[in-house]
Amino acid sequence: MSLFPKTEKNDAPVVDMDSDDDDAEAVVAAVPAKNDASSQKTPSPQVQLVRQETPASSSALSVSDLQSQSFWKAGDYVVGPSSKPPPFQGHLEHARVHPKFLHSNATSHKWAFGAIAELVDNAVDEIQNGATFVKINKFDIKKDNSPALCFQDDGGGMDPNSIRKCMSLGYSSKKSKTTIGQYGNGFKTSTMRLGADVIVFSRAMRSGRATQSVGLLSYTFLRRTGQDDVVVPMIDFDISGHWAEPIIYSSQDEWSANLKTILDWSPFASKEELMLQFDDIGSHGTKVVIYNLWLNDEGIYELSFDDDAEDIMLRDEANHGAEKNLRKKTVQLQSHISYRIRYSLRAYVSMLYLRKFSNFKIILRGKLVDQFNIVDELIYSKVIPYRPQLAMASNEAIVETKTTIGFIKEAASIKISGFNVYHKNRLIKPFWKVVADGSSKGSCVVGVLEANFIEPAHDKQDFERSVLFIRLENKLKQMTMDYWKGHCHLIGYQPLNFKQQNVVKEVHIRKLAGHSTNPQNQLLADQQDTSLVAEHRNDLSLDQPIVGLAVTGMQGLSHEQLGTTEGTPGSVSVDKICEENIKLFERCEEYRLKETELKQTAVDLEKELKEIQNKCALLSSLLEAKRKEKGVKER
Repeated sequence: MSLFPKTEKNDAPVVDMDSDDDDAEAVVAAVPAKNDASSQKTPSPQVQLVRQETPASSSALSVSDLQSQSFWKAGDYVVGPSSKPPPFQGHLEHARVHPKFLHSNATSHKWAFGAIAELVDNAVDEIQNGATFVKINKFDIKKDNSPALCFQDDGGGMDPNSIRKCMSLGYSSKKSKTTIGQYGNGFKTSTMRLGADVIVFSRAMRSGRATQSVGLLSYTFLRRTGQDDVVVPMIDFDISGHWAEPIIYSSQDEWSANLKTILDWSPFASKEELMLQFDDIGSHGTKVVIYNLWLNDEGIYELSFDDDAEDIMLRDEANHGAEKNLRKKTVQLQSHISYRIRYSLRAYVSMLYLRKFSNFKIILRGKLVDQFNIVDELIYSKVIPYRPQLAMASNEAIVETKTTIGFIKEAASIKISGFNVYHKNRLIKPFWKVVADGSSKGSCVVGVLEANFIEPAHDKQDFERSVLFIRLENKLKQMTMDYWKGHCHLIGYQPLNFKQQNVVKEVHIRKLAGHSTNPQNQLLADQQDTSLVAEHRNDLSLDQPIVGLAVTGMQGLSHEQLGTTEGTPGSVSVDKICEENIKLFERCEEYRLKETELKQTAVDLEKELKEIQNKCALLSSLLEAKRKEKGVKER
């Protein structure tokens, strides 16, 4: 892929983006290092005529324009015939990227927060270039009073070469094993997923030369001007001296036309207003402003800036949790971070990175985001090592992965389970459930691990379903079951061998209670007891824990209460037994509560009695003293 400055006759010169990844290096030739006429003259492989239109006002938008402001409908517009002239003789035609590809490419992000995370990743990757913060904020556009989303960092910034590579499709210069980005597609997919248009401001210092650049990737511009190829207007300045001097590659007219296109289709009406955006960047850094944010199906902005002044909400998800008259357990569940990350950007970003930064801050709407690791809140936690089995032909060293596993501290009230799986410090799968719902096994078990041996999908919200991934999934299932068997009793569940112990105990109690009075009845009872124990041993293979049943709760239970019937070799289903046991446990709990209340009442009554006795004794002594005093007076 390459970007070529092009001269448009009577119209705006633009930068063309083609889809040949091998040509990405050609951009270097498009931006010379020196600001002289001979070196700045870049031959154009072809001339592209672009008929520029004046942006329509918001009041003049048609119904189809309003519909196109919804992300999932933005690709539904009619494509006219190509306006591309045939290539000049001696020049090869390049593969074009239609503007619709920007939209279809962005659909890889099903979740808007996933797109935001990509842009935060870009800032985090700049830590190696000195970045100390990334700011995420709402940006108010003066032209139409609409909201925009702004990302700003103080990293190394981008020079003219780098910003063109950033705007290219599929180009990535991130080869480090520690950087998160690797596909060279995240900036385009993420920005186009959040809004129709994005403008980038960047300052950098390279080889003693300070530059600042502005680039505009506008789906609105491309769509309304009928483009059949992705074109990106850009302008660059040399700021090594006392003022910003335009860097001219072809002609002053071309540079001015690029500036005019940017002003016409960006939130900024003048060059002065455009240049003001560099004031808070400093000597190096990048600012990304995404505007014309997408609407949801109801015609309201997908992102909500009004529900919380210190947060950004996903409107549709937040509305689901705003229902009234919810049960207490539902409210507790929705207040847990595993639920809040669905709609609260602050909650999601707080868990986005496994290790806490020492010299880097994420600032959301003016307030620092406190990084959170759920490992800090697990109870009865333990660390379990896992060594993945790589392919035989792989030359990679096998690195042991450590998984921290435990129960959530709210295990008594809410049932949340799953693994937070990270890749290169970045959260990929939050609260990944490896055990099927509907079973008490694995309930409230949460784990955290960093799996650098498997590759994430392009949207970084899942992993590629490789052999290594399947092996990891099976290992985590086994890990969950093993931990559950050894620790479930610590949060009120009964161990898996509890049924067999209680059945044997019941057999013993029945014998002591005199259920059999003659040898024949004794023999029959022994046969039934043996059958009952055998059935429950078989049930153990089903691995169904019984919740909350105390040992004393089994005393006095008959075969009918346990689900077995006299004279029948079979038994009622395990689920039936579990239900009955749970009911009995609830009754036991009620009795325990009543017993506690009665004990407390007795204690209170005893206190009252002592107080009354003390008062009586005092009154008696006073009465006796008065009697003696009266007797003395009468004498």
